[in-house]
Amino acid sequence: MSRIGLKPITLPGTVTVDHQDGQVTVKGPKGELSVAIAPSLTLESEAGTLTISRPDNDRFNRSQHGLARTLINNMVEGVTKGHQKSLEIHGVGYRAQLEGKALVLNIGYSHPVKVSPPEGVDIAVAQDEKTRVTRITVTGIDKAVVGQIAADIRKVRRPDPYKGKGVRYAGEVVKLRPGKRAGK
Repeated sequence: MSRIGLKPITLPGTVTVDHQDGQVTVKGPKGELSVAIAPSLTLESEAGTLTISRPDNDRFNRSQHGLARTLINNMVEGVTKGHQKSLEIHGVGYRAQLEGKALVLNIGYSHPVKVSPPEGVDIAVAQDEKTRVTRITVTGIDKAVVGQIAADIRKVRRPDPYKGKGVRYAGEVVKLRPGKRAGK
């Protein structure tokens, strides 16, 4: 039994959910999102809550039940509050700046690396003078797209396991390895 799938989704008054032929569309103050779910699942809306139910305990229906609930809940959160991922750049001389909407990273390569976000995703850069850490914030309404852009930015220069330099998620702990000298 799916415990996640049984939880009802609370719908704020500004959000509308439409369900037709396995396509769920969520409209809210920040925008509109849609996702395809299994056509066997049924959605029932009453008194500001949305519940998802499955017809039987078939393996496929069980696997899709919690997934559909999570996807719809993420869409409701996205069109009301939005989603956000934060990254940090550690390293001497490593910089990030915005050129229009595109992010330009100078992080140890012979050339600057440019990351252009898709429509609906915003990137902000802030420099913390106290700790000398550059913070990058990726925001948008689609959780999957925000997470993918953050992963693409991190992939440009992953944290080095010996010095800790590179791009990492905010709060990510990088366990430093001892160098060759520590083994002697």
